[in-house]
Amino acid sequence: MKDPMYLIRGKIITALNGNITLNSANVPVTNKVRTNQNTPYVWVYSLSTDAVDDNSTKFCTDVVTRIECVTRFNGDLGGDLDTNKLANACLNLLISKPISGFDLSSDNFNVYTSTLEGVNYVQEQAKDHTYYRAIIELSNRVEQTS
Repeated sequence: MKDPMYLIRGKIITALNGNITLNSANVPVTNKVRTNQNTPYVWVYSLSTDAVDDNSTKFCTDVVTRIECVTRFNGDLGGDLDTNKLANACLNLLISKPISGFDLSSDNFNVYTSTLEGVNYVQEQAKDHTYYRAIIELSNRVEQTS
């Protein structure tokens, strides 16, 4: 069995990088939050890979990835509108109908479903800033083809 997580994360980062803006400014997309990270930003990270729908000939996994949109304001200023806009932009690029999913065929994987598990909104009050986060959870069901 192989873990396609890094391929899914790569596809998400590629889809979002350079395509997310807020107030006409490009928003960085990262796979690691640095200690001096400026806001706003979009952070893409791994959550889990679980075996599902296994059959006798192919391995299937549920690959869950999180996309976290983060904004910050001084004190108690601001609100979650900018975070809502960032989440909307991400979803618009990642989820489509009738077919959502990433083409991983060159890596011997078939993404057969891509599902939005939800978007959770969180506010964190620090000493001098308020952070607003939209945490998008994306589930991809993936079949290993060889």
